Amino acid sequence: MSTIFFLVRHGIKEKAIGDVKLTDEGIKQAESTAKRFNHAPVTAIYSSPLQRAKETAQCIAQEKKLPIEVDVRLRERANWGDLPGQTFEEFVAMWERCTHEPEYIPPIGDTSKQAGKRLASLLTELAETQPFQSNIVVVTHGGLITDFMVHSFPINELTVWHPDFVTVQSQLIVECSVTILSWEKGKFQILDFASVEHL
Repeated sequence: MSTIFFLVRHGIKEKAIGDVKLTDEGIKQAESTAKRFNHAPVTAIYSSPLQRAKETAQCIAQEKKLPIEVDVRLRERANWGDLPGQTFEEFVAMWERCTHEPEYIPPIGDTSKQAGKRLASLLTELAETQPFQSNIVVVTHGGLITDFMVHSFPINELTVWHPDFVTVQSQLIVECSVTILSWEKGKFQILDFASVEHL
């Protein structure tokens, strides 16, 4: 049997600079997402260190009565506010360039390729060290999830889920969506992508 990963994007965040919290709507999304795991045999919960992800993970942790493990490899590729003086427009331009030029080295944060490898390294490590048949919730960021997928799966596997996956990747992972992966014998498989049926 395989290890199952539930990749959860955080809920809707405040529109402000820095390490922002969830909005009231984002909290409701997180609570609905927690209920989605009511009957799932979750064995561990991992979260990005950013506040919006930790708040989302906390809702799931309360539902499942499990601790949260924070791992810096789950942080976003870059966060507005990491580079002092960067305007939002400059941040968006930097983000888009990184998305379309995977090896472009931005003035702050990681390349898209580096970010994808970062998440891949954590998931592989967990698959190899957690107990057999674990079901692991990973609360992180939309950009990081697509960075991982674009650099870990062949195009023909991605286009099953969206015909223009690479081109429109920034629009595909909505808040509190759940992407399910299996890992078996060193290989990842996409079981479900960006599901929002629980919201």
